[in-house]
Amino acid sequence: MTGWHAPDDLVIRYADDALPEPDAWSLEKHLEECGGCATRVSRAVRETAAGAVLAQVRTAVLAAAPVPVPARRVSNARLWSSRVLLPSSHPRPARMLWAAGPAVRGAWPAAVLLVALGAVALAHLGGFDGTRPLLLAVAPVVPVAGVALSYGAHADPLHEIATATPSGGLRLVLTRTAAVLAVSLPLLTLAGLLLPGSGAPGAAAWLLPGLALTSASLALGSYVGCRTATAVIAGGWLCAVPARALAAPGGHPTARLAEELSRCLDGAPAQGAWAAAAALCAALLAARRTTFDHGEQR
Repeated sequence: MTGWHAPDDLVIRYADDALPEPDAWSLEKHLEECGGCATRVSRAVRETAAGAVLAQVRTAVLAAAPVPVPARRVSNARLWSSRVLLPSSHPRPARMLWAAGPAVRGAWPAAVLLVALGAVALAHLGGFDGTRPLLLAVAPVVPVAGVALSYGAHADPLHEIATATPSGGLRLVLTRTAAVLAVSLPLLTLAGLLLPGSGAPGAAAWLLPGLALTSASLALGSYVGCRTATAVIAGGWLCAVPARALAAPGGHPTARLAEELSRCLDGAPAQGAWAAAAALCAALLAARRTTFDHGEQR
């Protein structure tokens, strides 16, 4: 960044852990982009009482590294802070890829692709006409599952460290949720377009319900934790719609499922209700945003 740089007094107060938390977070965010200020802060921290401890930690980490790390790369724009180690020299695409989490760099995208391709293959190669109702029944909970697999200590070994950075908290949650939606929405919608109708709603009818269920899982996660919330939301949908339709007597199961999905997803009233639910959950999430500042709720 070429505009503002941290003044010396701010650097010294940060190194002494004397800055208020909001000011410290603002400075740390600047250090992600400014290697010069990161070097100055790193030098100031090494001159404090914590510097000796951090030097010992650095030596122990380098000694335990399986491959020798060039000293030039270790010292260049690395911040040994009393709060967190910030790799400010990483390029922006690499940081965005890390922030997106397992949603784009784990096995989850392959699983979504497998669901989409499996549905198309079942319809066109297997001759099964009821594939679209089955896909529409499952699609709304796929993003919910993706969120559960992308956020929390169970999904990210650096969860506590990431939460302590200025990019943590609700911002990190929303970044990973956006990555989940960016993977699942186009794949599943395109798959639905390639399937026969079979009396089911349109291929895009699940988008607002999927967004509403994902927002609901995040809002509920601020109270009970991400995994519990996603299990409750996804389980509630599966029991209320597909399981109920398939267990009802009379008629073909996929025909009953298509009819139930039409009631839940088709038409302006149903879509309007899902949109209102998504907006309400988003408002609740905004009101509860500070609960994510200390990591996943348990």
